[in-house]
Amino acid sequence: MHPIQKENNEARNPQGGIIMEKVSLEELKSRLMETDEEYRRLALAHAEYARKIEALEALPYLSEEQQLEEIKLKKLKLHAKDMMAQILNRYRAQAV
Repeated sequence: MHPIQKENNEARNPQGGIIMEKVSLEELKSRLMETDEEYRRLALAHAEYARKIEALEALPYLSEEQQLEEIKLKKLKLHAKDMMAQILNRYRAQAV
């Protein structure tokens, strides 16, 4: 007998407990976009910051004000990404 048995499409460990199927990172992100308002808000903000940064980087020259705006946007984008990662990690921890 194998250490993990499949019964009714459920993976079971040797003690008979059900093992949760691993959900891919992309599947989890997609699920969070549909179900978690905070994650969705952060993802949309992250994308908007990226779009604004791209627009600034496309300019041949940035004024001092534009340079400061670019720095601010990069920090906001990173913060949004960090917060999204925290939410992902929280959901992963709950799934274990």
